[in-house]
Amino acid sequence: MLALDDIDFDGARVYAIPMTTRFRGITVREGMLLRGPVGWGEFCPFLEYDDHTAASWLATAVEQCALGWPEPVRDEIPINCTVPAVGPDRAREIAATSGCGTAKIKIADHPASLRDDLARVEAVRDALGPSGAIRVDANAAWDVDTAIRHIRQLDKAADGLEYVEQPCPTIDELAAVRRAVDVRIAADESIRRAEDPMRVAVAGAADVAVIKCTPLGGVRRALRIAAAAELPCVVSSALETSVGLGAQLALAAALPRLDFACGLGTTTLLRDDVVAQPLRPVDGFMRVPRTPPEPDPDRLAAVAQTDPDRVTWWRERLRRARAELEKTPELTQW
Repeated sequence: MLALDDIDFDGARVYAIPMTTRFRGITVREGMLLRGPVGWGEFCPFLEYDDHTAASWLATAVEQCALGWPEPVRDEIPINCTVPAVGPDRAREIAATSGCGTAKIKIADHPASLRDDLARVEAVRDALGPSGAIRVDANAAWDVDTAIRHIRQLDKAADGLEYVEQPCPTIDELAAVRRAVDVRIAADESIRRAEDPMRVAVAGAADVAVIKCTPLGGVRRALRIAAAAELPCVVSSALETSVGLGAQLALAAALPRLDFACGLGTTTLLRDDVVAQPLRPVDGFMRVPRTPPEPDPDRLAAVAQTDPDRVTWWRERLRRARAELEKTPELTQW
């Protein structure tokens, strides 16, 4: 196990960055930056996650700031733009100005969303043209029958979907949907929230595995999970700043195969960042950083959390997550 005492937990910096658009139900992204022997790492589990879940996020930060990452096999990563649950005009604008040939569209944000979802998908298809790839993410919102009905309509509106991400909550439901539709099914939460991501059997229930190293415990552990899934992989962001996003790019760079664009263009959803030059796609690709991105002192000061109660809350959370990490050996087998 790494010597956690080599990491400056006491000096961890708490940030709060407003979002450009409400995303995943939040309008401000919060988290912490930690400094270690080889650089900086990011600890940013979403507010509702318990301490055991947060320990995996801390493991990723520890790996990044104390070990660094495996050697890459590619220098740049194809990127999809991310379209939140916005109106069609805004969706069209996001896709048209992104420079990306693939768009991931958030759908199913409320029970009666289908009409809005269809309009959003049609707008993005108009922006990308016939050669663009469109994927949608339902975040496990549907039952099987609803998923089948909605996927068929969305596939028609898109003139062909690349895949549908996590239409239903469970593996068995994903398998039932996959048998009934002619669109690829991708598993995200089914892997990420599994009791043992190394052993979750998704191969019969999905065509694509969505891998997020930040909640899975780091680049090395995510590579093992990707291998165990036995499916083509897409690396996706957990809405980190550029410091944490560096680990996701390192994972995408180290995968033996990368058949799809990755969902890593998400710093555009933040109004600010902790680095001077945020990691963003250019012409649909992102370069892979060789070392963890360094926060810029001026930017870090500008986005520092100023509410003392929130700072205390995050410091207590970090303390509890560290205690949980220290008693979870599978998360410290780098």
